[in-house]
Formats: sequence, C-alpha cells, structure tokens
Amino acid sequence: MSLSGLGDTGKAQPPPALFPAPESDTPTSGRRRGGAPQNGSSQGGPSHDGPLQNGSAQTGPPQTGDAARQLVFFGADAAEPTVADLAGLLAGPGEVVRMGGTARLSVQVDAAWRVHVLVAELASRGLAATWEPTEGERHAVRTSYTRVLKPLAAAWLHGTTKRPPAAFHLTGRRLRLWLAAAGTPEPPDCFLFRLGADDQECWESIGVALGAAGLAGTLLGPGEGGPAYRITGRRRLARLAELVGGPPRAAPAHAWPT
Repeated sequence: MSLSGLGDTGKAQPPPALFPAPESDTPTSGRRRGGAPQNGSSQGGPSHDGPLQNGSAQTGPPQTGDAARQLVFFGADAAEPTVADLAGLLAGPGEVVRMGGTARLSVQVDAAWRVHVLVAELASRGLAATWEPTEGERHAVRTSYTRVLKPLAAAWLHGTTKRPPAAFHLTGRRLRLWLAAAGTPEPPDCFLFRLGADDQECWESIGVALGAAGLAGTLLGPGEGGPAYRITGRRRLARLAELVGGPPRAAPAHAWPT
C-alpha cells in the first residue's frame, strides 16, 4: 500500500475490518449517527470506491437546568460540523503540516473503530481521508493537502511547532473528535485523553481548556502512562458525556462515556 493509502487501482482503501458492522447507520428519527458502516457498505454511505459519509451526533435525552443550557451552547449537538472542530484532533495527538497554500491533517490511532469514526467525521466536513496500517497494530488517518485546512494550520503552527492559539477552547464537537481519536476509559470513574508525545508546548494550554470546559484533569507524563490528561470522577464524566453526545455506531460500548 502506498503512503497515500491508495492501492494500485488508485481507489481509496476502505477502513480496516471492524467487529461486526452496524446493520444501519440511520436511527428512526431520520438523523444519521456518527460512525461508518464496515468497509464502506451501502447502508448510509457510498461504495468501497469513496470515503465513508457521516452524520451528526446522536441526540441524547433532554437535559434540564444549567447543564442543559451549557449543552445547548457547547455540546456536540449544538451546531453542524465545521472544519474548525478539527482543532479537537490537534488538542490530542493530531498533526497538521503545510505545503504551499495548502495543509494536511493526520493522526495515528490504536483501533479500527477509531478509523471508521474519523473517516466519517472528516467526510461530514467535506474532507476525504485515507488510512494505512502502521507499526504496533496502529493506523494512520490523514486528509489530502487542501486549502480548506490552511486557516487551521495558520492558527496552530509556529514555524513547524504545534501550539494552541491564544483563544483556544474545547467545544463538544472538538472533544468528540479528540475522544474518538485518543480517548481511553479507565474503570471505574476515569477517562484518559492522550496528547501528542512531542507537543510539550501544548500540554499546559490544553489543560487550561479542559478546566474551562468543566473537565479539569491531571497531567500524566510519559513515565506515568502518558502523555495524557486523566479526568476523574462521576460528575466530570457525566459532564463529558453531555458534551460529546451519544456514541458513534462504530464505537464499542465501553469506549464512550455514558
């Protein structure tokens, strides 16, 4: 397989095989849920030849009180997907590089279900993505170079160094993407959000943004199972579940906060 994720035929490869594919990606309400059918099946998406499509996040149960008002403004269901949401991937281990007037976004993930979700999330924002297996049973997901990502790269890159912009904040959709790429549960009441190993200049600012979202976490260094932020406690995990919305169809039940 070539570095672009294309085979000899020039067609994009489907995401890796997933434990069993969902029967349908369309809930009874008519809204598409996040995730993608196995191998680009025709259930809610195109054929094997193109990127998988994705819809908006699953709508959760009605909320009340202050939490409901915050969810309306900042939760994953609050607005349509935008390219700006991809800052959530850069908060974690995602990378962006520039070439001329274009940029490309990439991220390495540790499970096939993450490939399915991210390919679909990128497609919902008008970005075709390819993937390829890498060392250690990991997968690299990346977009092509495109002018659409130039503003994101300009905001995050200082030379070649990744650094959050001064006004960076975490919305529900940004958290949802970070969770899909690098969020890991630690039973009974913890969640790890993994960071880029070489992005030390980002870690403090990302922690501040988590705190501002009501998700203050503990920074774990590389010698402690990180780099990652550990979010602890049922109240914070309930807040996380409100912000990121319901799980994508491809995600295992234990991998998503509820």
